[in-house]
Amino acid sequence: MSLQFVNFLKCVMTGAPFTTHPHKKRIMEKIIIIGGGFAGLNLAKRLDPKKYSVSLVDRNNFHCFPPLFYQVASSGLVSANICFPFRREFKKMGNTSYHMGNVKDIDLEQKLVTTSYETLSYDKLIIAAGSTNNYFGMENLGEETFGIKTVAEAAHTRDEILDRLERGAMCKDPERRHQLLSFLVVGGGPSGVEIAGAIGEMKKYILSKEYPELQPEDVTVTLIEASPQLLGAMSKKSRDRAVKDLESLMVNVRLNTGLKSYDNKYVTFADGHKEYYETLIWTAGVKGEPMPGMPEQTIGRGNRIIVDEYNRVKGYEDSVMAVGDIALMECEKYPHGHPQMAQPAIQQARNLAKNLNAGEFTSKFEYYDKGSMATIGKNKAVADIKGFSFSGFFAWLTWLFIHLISILGMRNKLSVMVNWFWNYLFYSTSLRLLLRPTKYPLRKHWAS
Repeated sequence: MSLQFVNFLKCVMTGAPFTTHPHKKRIMEKIIIIGGGFAGLNLAKRLDPKKYSVSLVDRNNFHCFPPLFYQVASSGLVSANICFPFRREFKKMGNTSYHMGNVKDIDLEQKLVTTSYETLSYDKLIIAAGSTNNYFGMENLGEETFGIKTVAEAAHTRDEILDRLERGAMCKDPERRHQLLSFLVVGGGPSGVEIAGAIGEMKKYILSKEYPELQPEDVTVTLIEASPQLLGAMSKKSRDRAVKDLESLMVNVRLNTGLKSYDNKYVTFADGHKEYYETLIWTAGVKGEPMPGMPEQTIGRGNRIIVDEYNRVKGYEDSVMAVGDIALMECEKYPHGHPQMAQPAIQQARNLAKNLNAGEFTSKFEYYDKGSMATIGKNKAVADIKGFSFSGFFAWLTWLFIHLISILGMRNKLSVMVNWFWNYLFYSTSLRLLLRPTKYPLRKHWAS
């Protein structure tokens, strides 16, 4: 009597599933993904749960939607509308878990990742940590300026804007009031254009309704860009229209204007002259998120991790990969790496998942540019899609639709849609709440 037949009879009697190799247990490879942004989350969702056990590490327990951070900063949306818990998303997925914490060290030899709270082992490591603000050597700006790079930064910026408006409304000295209500946005990319336009809308349409003590002339909104043009990646038609729309919202646009320093509320420009700005919002550039433990030879331009055309880290092709903003993939079309935006990150994640699921790296990454968009305000937007440039109301509707369908969670989609509809009709929102941070007595005892 054969061993297989004996095993079959045992399974029939016990009710256990029958296998021709009872002694062999399927062992899944362990994958750690660092970062739950566009790249990290899309990758986790597409990896084969029958083949891989996936652990996603992120300092936050939620995925958020960065293209709408400027609306959080301008009181158009609340943070909860554009954030979605990882654990709720992972309920629908097999063999995927979430681990909270900052990455403290990566041991490539032992294949270990140490976070704020634990040490995890891996068979394959995928770094999708994204990017952080790049101050181009002026590191003091990190302490003295505001940003919209994270949802926490956006919420903080919102509080500062509202604080300035409230204080300005109480201020009796015209000169000091003008100082309090001076806003400088640095950086003429989509983020800079959008936050400057949002503050311009507040200045033009909301002050008279909600701050009767103030006049639009009391508020100064300035957008500076070091290069000769805004939205450098877009067509000339779109760039020119963006400048025109910003100026219609009472935003001062200054091109060919670089920033040299910011000290004690005084901005020193590249040409040497100084001006006072109470609030400086930084959107001028990003660099790769620092990854402790990564060898120096793996780090390239902009603190990004050097990868090949398959998103494998050079020198560690078998076990370490990087995708998204932090990945530096140099090619003929993009000699300095792909743009640090959502679309390249999502496409890299999908291509890497395809290769990993196949068990071999056969599909090289090629970026397909679907176009660029930026919104300036109500009925004001510019779009370059598949060779066509358009602006105004139709571009604005297109921008709304694309961003709405991209938000995770039906509840979030509905909340955002209702807010947008209400704001469109009445230029009014109940979200202008000044929420000051509180201290957590036990926070100092927690791992950071």
